[in-house]
Amino acid sequence: MTSSVSDTSVTIVILGRSHDTINYEKALRRMHLTCFTTLDPEEASAASHLLLPGGGDITPAFFGQPNLGSHHIDTELDILQLQALESFLTNGKPVLGICKGMQVINVCLGGTITQHIAAAETHKWNGTDQTHYVYHSSLTHADFFYQLYGLSTLVNSAHHQAVDRLGKNLFPVCRAGDNIIEGIQHAVLPVIAVQWHPERLPDIGDRLLQYFSETRAVSEMPAPTV
Repeated sequence: MTSSVSDTSVTIVILGRSHDTINYEKALRRMHLTCFTTLDPEEASAASHLLLPGGGDITPAFFGQPNLGSHHIDTELDILQLQALESFLTNGKPVLGICKGMQVINVCLGGTITQHIAAAETHKWNGTDQTHYVYHSSLTHADFFYQLYGLSTLVNSAHHQAVDRLGKNLFPVCRAGDNIIEGIQHAVLPVIAVQWHPERLPDIGDRLLQYFSETRAVSEMPAPTV
């Protein structure tokens, strides 16, 4: 599904530290998608699409908990990502969260995080990505996961935390076999997220990145037929 022609109206901003976002930039540019990385939420607001990348753990105070196993915390980055996300949510522009990015979306919308899942050994990075299947879990066939993958697909895995209570208007679209939420979607806004890393997953990941790039802001969506 890799596009050979870039849509010049699409610019994807990655809100992160440039030394940590190289793989994301490579994956997007390989697909002929225009992108840039910044830490400036105001600069990010000029882009058409926001990608929130993977990384360390979110500051637990942001979802009302003490530290119960979080590590590699970068509070400054958390704040900047939340600011950029709030701007994109307000303007109804497309957002993709990857791994930590999915958790940032959930926290921003009032959800919580399990700081260390019981099944972490089968999900976390162990010198390389682990792999497992994820299974469609929403009540609709209109969600992005079903459209791209049907009932299940094999994904990579490199996380020890997971979404717990879902934020406002978010619903799960897929889960791992142990019931860990692996993908979410917003019920109204063009916001999607996965717990795995599509930038490191050719074909399966490319489908998701292409889908995201073709998603349009709420203001650009066709009006419903009356």
